[in-house]
Amino acid sequence: MISFDNVSKRYPNGYDALSQVDFSLKQGEMAFLTGHSGAGKSTLMKLIMLMERPTNGRVLVGDQDLATLGHRQIPYHRRRVGVVFQNHQLLFDRSVFDNIALPLRICGYDPDDAARRVRAALDKVGLLSKEKMNPVVLSGGEQQRIGIARAIVHKPQLLLADEPTGNLDPKLSVEIMRLFQQFNQVGTTVLIASHDLGLIGRLPHRVLTLQRGRLVNDG
Repeated sequence: MISFDNVSKRYPNGYDALSQVDFSLKQGEMAFLTGHSGAGKSTLMKLIMLMERPTNGRVLVGDQDLATLGHRQIPYHRRRVGVVFQNHQLLFDRSVFDNIALPLRICGYDPDDAARRVRAALDKVGLLSKEKMNPVVLSGGEQQRIGIARAIVHKPQLLLADEPTGNLDPKLSVEIMRLFQQFNQVGTTVLIASHDLGLIGRLPHRVLTLQRGRLVNDG
C-alpha cells in the first residue's frame, strides 16, 4: 500500500529531513512510526499526502508512483487517504455534523448520501448523539474522535495519524488506539506517527523508528 524506495528530502535551507528511507507497508497492515522530535516523522507523512515532494527516491501509494501525479491530480490522490491531526483542526463555528460532512461536500457527494456517511462515521466513534453540538464544548478526547470520524467518513484505503494521542491522558490514548485497531481490522491500512513508546510497546504492531532522518529500526 505504501512503498518508500531510497527516499530523501532536503529542504531549501539545506536541512536533510529524510535520508535514504526504504520500507513498504502492505495493504491492510497497521504500523507505528516513531522517533525523536525532528526525526522526520511529519515529513514522511507529508510526502505520502503530497504536501511535499522527495528530493530523491520514489514514494508509491497503492500502485501509483506519486512523482507521476500533477497538481490537478493531487486532490484525487488525497481522497484515498484519511488524515488525523494532533490538534484536531476542527471548525468551532460549525456543528459536529458539519465538521465531518465538510470533506464530502467539497468532493460533491449527494447530501442524503453524505448525511448517511456522516452518521455512520459518528456511530463508529461513539458520538452519534452529539452531531448537533459545537465541538468547542466537547472534551479533548471527543474532539479527537470527531477528527477521526472526519478522516474515515469517505472510507479511505489508507489512514494516517500524526501524534493523535499527543494531547490526551493515558486512558483516552488507549481508547483512541483501539479505534484505529478497529478500522484496521476491517481492512484499512493504518500508519500512526507517535512518540509514546510506552503505549506503542503494549500493542502488537510493527514499529518503524526514525533517527535524524534515517530509518534505524523496522520490527
